[in-house]
Amino acid sequence: MFDNFDAALLARLQFAFTVSFHIVFPAFSIGLASYLAVLEGLWLWRKDDAFLTIFNYWKKIFAVAFGMGVVSGIVMSYQFGTNWSVFSDKAGPVIGPLMGYEVLTAFFLEAGFLGVMLFGLNRVGPRLHFFATSMVAFGTLLSAFWILSVNSWMQTPTGYGINDVGQFVPLDWWEVIFNPSFPYRLVHMVLAAYLTTAFVVGGVGAWHLLKNRDNRSAQVMFSMAMWMATIVAPVQILAGDFHGLNTLDHQPAKIAAMEGHYETRHGAPLILFGLPNDETETVQYALEIPKLGSMILTHAWDGEVKGLKEWPKNQRPPVAIVFFSFRVMVGIGFAMAAVGLWSAWRRLRGDLYNSRNLYRAAVLMTPAGFIAVLAGWITTEVGRQPYTVYGLLSTADSISPIAAPAVGGSLIAFIIVYFAVFTAGGFYILRLMGKDPDTALATVDIGPSRTAGITPGPATRGESVLPTSNS
Repeated sequence: MFDNFDAALLARLQFAFTVSFHIVFPAFSIGLASYLAVLEGLWLWRKDDAFLTIFNYWKKIFAVAFGMGVVSGIVMSYQFGTNWSVFSDKAGPVIGPLMGYEVLTAFFLEAGFLGVMLFGLNRVGPRLHFFATSMVAFGTLLSAFWILSVNSWMQTPTGYGINDVGQFVPLDWWEVIFNPSFPYRLVHMVLAAYLTTAFVVGGVGAWHLLKNRDNRSAQVMFSMAMWMATIVAPVQILAGDFHGLNTLDHQPAKIAAMEGHYETRHGAPLILFGLPNDETETVQYALEIPKLGSMILTHAWDGEVKGLKEWPKNQRPPVAIVFFSFRVMVGIGFAMAAVGLWSAWRRLRGDLYNSRNLYRAAVLMTPAGFIAVLAGWITTEVGRQPYTVYGLLSTADSISPIAAPAVGGSLIAFIIVYFAVFTAGGFYILRLMGKDPDTALATVDIGPSRTAGITPGPATRGESVLPTSNS
């Protein structure tokens, strides 16, 4: 069945498929873990039971998403040995230790405190429980630190040497870890995770407010999410600009593909939309703003922007994929900023909870963060082609000596299993989100001796360590 297919293409498709499923869960859990820590901190500080109610509501959703992320991540790691053994052999001395550090620090930290966070409030008390929640949140950020360091080194490799058998070996771990693109990618990804979570939380809050605008928990969720959108979305746009300037310095071919420039130009336009054509090496039906491309990329109206014709065709990334995925990511980013500003305007007017159109927009934007993360990841990874280690190790030279039918068979198996397992998990998460946060939790008395000065109220006495029978 797959005899006429290219094994390298199938291996790339398999990795792209599994990473697309995987990345949505870490992007969600990174932001949600921090949100849980903020909620519990606010409960301890302000003694407002609504924060504990919301904490318990999202805690269970976090547990499911975290578990699905772990499962999908384990599958990805095996592909380095099955489909990408040559890459693993050549780059292993550098990326192997970094991925090992992620397990020994971040994953162990998350796993060590996760059980306390999920089930330990009655057992360890509020303040120690808050410490456990904070450690889980810190662990997710630490995991992002190491994984993005690995990926960034593959994009902008530094601090390495090449030994007698052609392997990359570390010469300076500081330069390996803090390679030129790493700070920009880390900030960009963490902000993306926070925005992804904010719009999920905001969408869920808006959904419940559409049914009952007096729902206190939904009001708090929606307000906190809109604060995040108002503040962080513009910051993310600025961080993306800095990231783009860094990419222009180190991966100019990727920028040329993102912008749709085939010709090197002074005063290059900003191409808002068009249809890239590799045959004619033009962007057809281009909608342009004169000179704005150079202004954004070089901060000069007549700055030079290199075009794809500066590189041989076999050293260019696939233009159409990178061109459109980049625009999806940027478009969603501006839409997030627009919703944030809209909510700020309603907040200033004092009627944040009286705009059903804003609620509807927030519900529609619920999956926007996931789409933007996927589009950004496609831009990053496809834009790096035709290399796995940029400029040094080609994708074609990284593949295992494995037949196409074997890769194709495992790809079909992944598709069937992933859609079955993760579709079921996704529906379960949606079912949890559909429950009213004020009524979906059980009542478990944590007792005054455990509250350390916090007066038990309706929510503190309904701490909900255990789900109800119908949850």
